[in-house]
Amino acid sequence: MKLNKKLSLVILCSLSILLPVTAQDTAKYVGETLSNIDYHDGQLQPAVGVHARQILRASREHPETADYFGWTYNHGPNIAYWNDTFFVQYLSNPVGEHIAPGQSFVITSKDGEEWSKPKVLFPPYRIPDGYKKEGFEEPAKDLDAVMHQRMGFYKAENGEFLGVGYYGITMDERDSPNDGKGIGRVVREIYKDGSYGPIYFIRYNKTWDEADSEYPFYEESDDSEFIAACNELMDDPLMMQQWVEEADRDDPLIPLQKQYKAFSYYHLPDDRVVGFWKHALTSISNDGGESWEYNPVRAPGFVNANAKIWGQKTNDGKYATVYNPSEFRWPLAVSTSEDGLVYDDLLLIHGEISTMRYGGNYKSYGPQYVRGILEGNGNPDDGNMWVTYSMNKEDIWVASTPLPITAEAAGHANEEFSKLADGEELKKWNFYDLQQAPVGIENVDGEKWLSLKDEDPFDYARAERVIPVTEDLETEFTVKADQNDHGMLQIEFQNKKGQPAVQLVFDENGELKAKAGYRYRKLTDYEAGKEYTITVKLEPAIRTYRVSVNGGDEKRLIFYAPVHEFNRIMFRTGEQRYHPTPDSPAANHEDLENPGKTIPEAAFYIKSLHTDKL
Repeated sequence: MKLNKKLSLVILCSLSILLPVTAQDTAKYVGETLSNIDYHDGQLQPAVGVHARQILRASREHPETADYFGWTYNHGPNIAYWNDTFFVQYLSNPVGEHIAPGQSFVITSKDGEEWSKPKVLFPPYRIPDGYKKEGFEEPAKDLDAVMHQRMGFYKAENGEFLGVGYYGITMDERDSPNDGKGIGRVVREIYKDGSYGPIYFIRYNKTWDEADSEYPFYEESDDSEFIAACNELMDDPLMMQQWVEEADRDDPLIPLQKQYKAFSYYHLPDDRVVGFWKHALTSISNDGGESWEYNPVRAPGFVNANAKIWGQKTNDGKYATVYNPSEFRWPLAVSTSEDGLVYDDLLLIHGEISTMRYGGNYKSYGPQYVRGILEGNGNPDDGNMWVTYSMNKEDIWVASTPLPITAEAAGHANEEFSKLADGEELKKWNFYDLQQAPVGIENVDGEKWLSLKDEDPFDYARAERVIPVTEDLETEFTVKADQNDHGMLQIEFQNKKGQPAVQLVFDENGELKAKAGYRYRKLTDYEAGKEYTITVKLEPAIRTYRVSVNGGDEKRLIFYAPVHEFNRIMFRTGEQRYHPTPDSPAANHEDLENPGKTIPEAAFYIKSLHTDKL
């Protein structure tokens, strides 16, 4: 009976975290849009102009193309902008989560488009043989630490830019590195020339014997500015709240000493702080994070599971939260707010799930663990909202979203890329850009074309143009291919939910064809290097469209799926993926067959796109 009472108390306490609160002033989602987990994009409307880029593609077989180590568990990225440079820090293990050794890398970029190869920030750390962790009988033997940090960077008022990490200890694959029983927090300065200063410990766990430390304590540095930056960091309660999971459970530096995870925050105009944690838990602080009005509670209306949620004030004076709006780690979406408390929309940031090439411990599907640029950690010149996230805990991505964040296109497409200013060609386009399936503007024979290339056997390049919602639609675009004996380009006409009604395909057999139910209807043969201007006139009320190629006779065809209107034109170098589904097994420990292979590159070019009401 006593056991049942204790169990009931535990359940009630747990539910109190998850139940919504109405008495307090709190962030809330009041919109009616919800994601449909049967689709990787949740059937959400995309935020216009999102550019999503894969900046690390894991490869065990070809480590020189990735991190030079061949490690395939990559996760927990953080992003900052300093010295006119983007910095993304992420943690890495050889195969799976919590399985040593671990280290942290940094990838940099001057423009957000071209990214460096990863550089080690915090290398593997050997645990002394004989070390015994509380709760485990066997001592450590030939064991390394793993990295685990929710915070990656800190820019001090004196200009010092710090990289921050944490060495945790896992005795087996089920042990946790963020249980307060690790080694401690490490820090090093990042210099303007891209080099790093020495590594120091800035905070130890009390279970660790400092005499066993490989690195000195930060106060032993002879750099007074560095020491001042470290002290400033530890004097800020909002910075310290990010350390809670790995810190001692009674660490006096941590204001809220409860295991609410993955803290993010922003300031309101009245200087109150809105905090977010995993599960879309939220609270408000009136004193800069030193205390909180109430224990974090589920933000009313928000849908979010055991994945990170990111909140920030955007450069247009509004607010955004970026998260997975489901019990799964897909899709990646954004909600916006005028006042930082009431969120009323839900738009797509990343709606693809790359094929997981490498199995591993606790590797979850989807674009996840999103982080943006923390207050004080820089403001990119383009003014966009920048976030970073991992895909399948395997590859690292960034996405930039122009402001204001909206699903509404300003007008129909009227784009001949050679006539647009350099750097402005894809401003109104959304794209999904991979290292082995890149998307971008390319100069071909003296003209600018939108290029989609693909040598990735497990993924595809994708670009789409959002247009005003239109019933009867006329479109014209010009395409050419570098080849006609391999690769494919699919062109789809989709509604607001991303449902296609018409699909045209440049296939691997040199045919341009149209999807007709289960089958395809050939429109014409196509030749490598030749331009094809295609006109398509779509009429949803009668479920038909007319298509002509290079001014030839129109062919009238039937939609293969019904829609009421059109909202997007999509170009993709492969067939749409549907795996994983909500019923897919959560655990995946098996690698794909030959995960490091490539396929002969296929290249397709789009010269122009015009759309209008028919």
